[in-house]
Formats: sequence, C-alpha cells, structure tokens
Amino acid sequence: MSSNVLSKSARIAELNDEFRKSGRGGKTIMTSAVADLPSEVVSRAVVIVQTFNDFTEDNDPHGEHDFFSFEVAGEKFFWKCDYYDKEMEFGSNDPCDPDKTTRVATLMLASDY
Repeated sequence: MSSNVLSKSARIAELNDEFRKSGRGGKTIMTSAVADLPSEVVSRAVVIVQTFNDFTEDNDPHGEHDFFSFEVAGEKFFWKCDYYDKEMEFGSNDPCDPDKTTRVATLMLASDY
C-alpha cells in the first residue's frame, strides 16, 4: 500500500474517530430495532460507540475506523460510518475532506443487516 493511501486512511480514521466520539461532523441514526430496546441498553451501546478504541487489522482492514461490532445485553450491535457529499445526494468523492463530506453513522443490530 502506498504512503499516500496510508495517509488518506489515517486521515479518514482521524475524522471518523472525532465524529464517533463527539457526534460533530455528520449525522447519527439508529435503526428502529435499536430504538425499540430499553433505554438503558441503548445508552450503554452509545457509550461503547463513543469510547471504542479496539481497532485491529482483523476488524479494520482498511484502517479507516468505519465499522465495528460489539455486544450489549445479549444483543450484537454494528456501528457503520458512510460518506456522502454535502447535499447528501451522492457518495463523497473525498472522505478525507470534511468540507466535502457528511459522515452518516448507523447504529444497528446485527439482525438488521
């Protein structure tokens, strides 16, 4: 992998981490199955999302910190980050550039996928 690709992946990971931890720089949604869970379970899941830092080559092969899974209260959750243009019509052509990209995070149950 070239150093340019690595630096792009590192920049995307940095932006994704900032967004995941703060919620700033994009939109966060949850599926109806997650929203229907008890509020205590949803709150625990959100805290895990905000504090997750266990990215490895196995669970993050592109080094972008754009997906992970975890369990809470016997439920398996997925967190996924996608990249759209500022108008939210198309995919972003440059996820490294926050001025051109709106991040959209989805918190879902594995069974939603």
